[in-house]
Parts: sequence; C-alpha cells; structure tokens
Amino acid sequence: MKFDHVGLTTEKEQPNERFVKKTRVWVTDPQLHPFKIEWLRYCDDSPVADAIRNKPHVAFKVENIEKAAEGLKVLIEPFASVAGHVVGFYETPDGAVVELMEYDD
Repeated sequence: MKFDHVGLTTEKEQPNERFVKKTRVWVTDPQLHPFKIEWLRYCDDSPVADAIRNKPHVAFKVENIEKAAEGLKVLIEPFASVAGHVVGFYETPDGAVVELMEYDD
C-alpha cells in the first residue's frame, strides 16, 4: 500500500471540481493540492453512506483491491472513478474509512 490522499467533506464549491455520477458527489483532484487533500461535496440525493460522508478518509494505492480489502467492511463496492482507475471504500475494524485505489499501470 502507498499513501495517496486524504478526503475531506465540504459544503463549499471548490475550484476544478469534477462530478462523479455513480456517487453523486463533486470531487477535487488531490494530486493538485499541496497537501494531497481531496475535497468532496455531496449532492442531497447522493447514495453515499453517512459513514463516508461524515468522516474523513485516507486513500491508498494498492496492487489488488480484493486482497487489500480482506477483513474490511465494504462501504462502497469497487467502481471505475472519474480518473479511470478502480476505487472502493471500506471501514477498518477500528472504524476508520479508507479508500483503496487500483491503477492499471
């Protein structure tokens, strides 16, 4: 696993947001932020669970999401992100929210 970014919820519109249709959330590119922060702004009708909306998450690049997610509670099944890689959201046994990201390269 390799650290990628921290995701934080906001209600304020952010520069260069992109819309994720599947989760109905506006997101920023954490690679453009000097501290690797991803801002998430949820639509009222977003299907994203409160466990994700109300907590920050830490994202990691992994070689294999299925293997890396063993023993974790699934919050959002893996799906193709707006950037083209596959992401899934999980809760650790101690309650932390993590995003696992699998890239093709």
